[in-house]
Amino acid sequence: MTIPEASTVVHARAPGKINVFLKVGALQHDGYHELATAFQAVSLYEDVWAAPADDFSVEFSGSIDTSGLVTDGSNLAIKAARALARKAGYRGGVRLKISKNVPIAGGMGGGSADAAATLLACDALWGTEASKDELLTIAAKLGADVPFAVTGGTAIGTGRGDQLSPALAKGQFHWVLAIAEFGMSTPGVYAELDRHRERHAQDIFPAIHQPSVDANVLQALRAGDPAMLAESLHNDLQAPALHLAPGLGRVLELGEENGALAGILSGSGPTVAFLVADSDSALELQVALSALRVNAVRASGPVHGARLMHA
Repeated sequence: MTIPEASTVVHARAPGKINVFLKVGALQHDGYHELATAFQAVSLYEDVWAAPADDFSVEFSGSIDTSGLVTDGSNLAIKAARALARKAGYRGGVRLKISKNVPIAGGMGGGSADAAATLLACDALWGTEASKDELLTIAAKLGADVPFAVTGGTAIGTGRGDQLSPALAKGQFHWVLAIAEFGMSTPGVYAELDRHRERHAQDIFPAIHQPSVDANVLQALRAGDPAMLAESLHNDLQAPALHLAPGLGRVLELGEENGALAGILSGSGPTVAFLVADSDSALELQVALSALRVNAVRASGPVHGARLMHA
């Protein structure tokens, strides 16, 4: 990707995420679910360059296939730029160039990271001087994962996942991510969860109205203990996602057979996140999975949320 050589180009970066814990409550009347999740921002990043323009546009490149991404007004980065412009009363536009490294429709919040980085880049480009709280308010209206992409680190999300509370986390956790060749629809996976619960009756799989994050997860994060965290990983969306894409079950088996402490579907999938003991173990697992023709990359967390790289 060619970045315009202009002093007014602003570069911002935001991370993808892993849900190390995700509990999904009952379906509400508004069509949404109450969530309780523990987010960790990890070192796969989306890079956004913003340049002045009369209208709003976006183009993509990166380490993954971006050919299927929409570039019209329905794109989340464009929505983010327009929302900030409305808030600030800015009458111009922006030309966005985004380099993508987070799996598309992979359950790691890549689109949300695009939106978060866009908010920071446009704020700097236009000189709107929005406060962090103002940016978070805009972010929450764009999607449940966007506020966390702004803040990064480790956090507990409630409500729809957008009501954030910082969580203490010690040290670094090391992950190997098995990236699928296909994406999954988040609404589709939630719908399958609802059907799954109906099929198996509420007395077997009760849907909790106000879910909460397991205390063992918080303790493991505070202790910086990957073995303890491995025992507490949980995702209510994993079973319905595996029902929709049964091959992911074999991927989970391969990781755990080759040294992972545990594996979990990230968000609504299909990316599988394997937690390992340390960086050496991450390299060993990546090599083993690659030999088995699984597209695997390493990442660590927690990392910072959206930030300016150049302004």
